Amino acid sequence: MSADAAWQGRCAALRARLAAFDALAVAFSGGVDSSVLAHAARAALGPRAVAVVADSASLARRELDSARTTAAAIGIELVELATRELDDEGYRANAGQRCYHCKRALFDAMHAWAAARGVRDLAFGEIADDLLDERPGRRAAREARVHAPLAECGFTKADVRRYAREHALPVAEKPAAPCLASRLPVGTRVTPERLARIERAEAALAELGLTVLRVRDHGPRARVEVGEHELEHARAHELEVARRLRAAGFQGFELVAYAAPTLRLRALP
Repeated sequence: MSADAAWQGRCAALRARLAAFDALAVAFSGGVDSSVLAHAARAALGPRAVAVVADSASLARRELDSARTTAAAIGIELVELATRELDDEGYRANAGQRCYHCKRALFDAMHAWAAARGVRDLAFGEIADDLLDERPGRRAAREARVHAPLAECGFTKADVRRYAREHALPVAEKPAAPCLASRLPVGTRVTPERLARIERAEAALAELGLTVLRVRDHGPRARVEVGEHELEHARAHELEVARRLRAAGFQGFELVAYAAPTLRLRALP
């Protein structure tokens, strides 16, 4: 079978999988994976597909705005649910299972909303690549009986990028944008104040034209990670970077190239 035939087969499998639902609520972040799932669900189910975004202190306002814009481009209804993961001591402790508690809060909120709306099934944007990594959020999805149609149909990161380009989705080339709490080292408690400081800093530095950007919170100092192709640009504006970080609440910083995390392969059974 040719590569293109295999691709068409995965797309057909995804369409059939989604068409089998009576209605579907899609956990939506506005990133490429969840946007592809939302688009495919909207194509298969029409208005019976709904996107649901979790709105909390860990979601940057610019990411919420982006999610709204993307949902409008897809033509899918967007429901904004307030989630309360910061009420959970397991989440605040940030001891290594933060993503589990975050996803659990999201899925619990989605289930409550879906029950009131008469929607039985939930889905999230897990892809086949994610199955190679240990992800606490997957455990939360399994416990909450949340479907993963992209992974089930063999969609990889290359596939979702291809799908997004072929359907002209505005997020086709969007870099990954994990939540603000991911900027805190394991063991550093998650607080609204820390999240707000990170958000202020990243919003200020993004105005300098940086697109791949992480401001890691190391107490009084920030570790600023930018795309390797943007490192020279950031260094040329280092005095302005320092000024904006001080205004956001950091006292010092280091500037380095962003290194994407590597997969932690699971042992086979």
